[in-house]
Amino acid sequence: MAVKIPFNYQLDFEYGRMDQLTPNIRRVVARNPSAFSFHGTGTYIIGRGEVAVIDPGPLLDDHIEAILDGLVDEKISHILITHTHTDHSPAASILKQRSGAPTYGYGPHGSGKKLQGIQVEAGGDMDFIPDVIVNHGDVIPGKDWTMECVYTPGHTSNHMCFQLREEKALFTGDHVMAWSTSIISPPDGDMTAYMESLRLLLNRDDDIYWPTHGSSISNPKDYVQTFIAHRLEREAQIIEALNAGHQSITDMVPGMYVDLDEKMYPAAARSVLAAMIRLIDTGKVSCQGEPALESAYKLA
Repeated sequence: MAVKIPFNYQLDFEYGRMDQLTPNIRRVVARNPSAFSFHGTGTYIIGRGEVAVIDPGPLLDDHIEAILDGLVDEKISHILITHTHTDHSPAASILKQRSGAPTYGYGPHGSGKKLQGIQVEAGGDMDFIPDVIVNHGDVIPGKDWTMECVYTPGHTSNHMCFQLREEKALFTGDHVMAWSTSIISPPDGDMTAYMESLRLLLNRDDDIYWPTHGSSISNPKDYVQTFIAHRLEREAQIIEALNAGHQSITDMVPGMYVDLDEKMYPAAARSVLAAMIRLIDTGKVSCQGEPALESAYKLA
């Protein structure tokens, strides 16, 4: 029986409106809807008076002004970046110029892979370099809030979640979302790291997740379990496709994603490639040469 992820596509918002979500959390949604960002980037504001901004979003003037206008009598003291895709971090440069607040993140785009000697392709926000580099377990104190850094590579190698300790609320970036699974695109995307990062969340005490796109997730551990089961099911589909004689990823995608718009096949193929690399890492599959979309694969 196929794994059914209980996606939630509901979101109460208006572009440019700063909504109070909890006593300590506000959000403004950027007008950058797409097949990858849902309605757009949700920028979170933490605290009152002296605040942190999480994922300022893309370089959209109206979105940046909506953030600043909503905080006209307050001070931005911290800018936190979950990762460096272009719908998350570019506006940090303008917000930093206008507020003087330092930026915090794991590192530049691809920094997690560069530590392994692997160069990643362009496509992220290559200009972002955090003022303060943070690692797993680091704590960032604010005036009336405390953030714990939770390193979750997989979607990108520099992906960092942040927990607002006062509410046990985890800001999950693109690691876990309510409306969709995450794209895992090698070489910066890494399915083995992603699965480990999902399992890391099962050992935490978070009460709620706030992804950068879409709505919150109020049953986080059960939800993460479905994500893990879904990825394992994809691996089983790959094994089945190989048994059926399909050797290339492009041949496998239509049968694996029967309800997906064909326009999304290239993105789906990248996720299959990530899963295939994990199967190679675990010794279940082999290929001729380096793993790629058109490589020939076989059961090990």
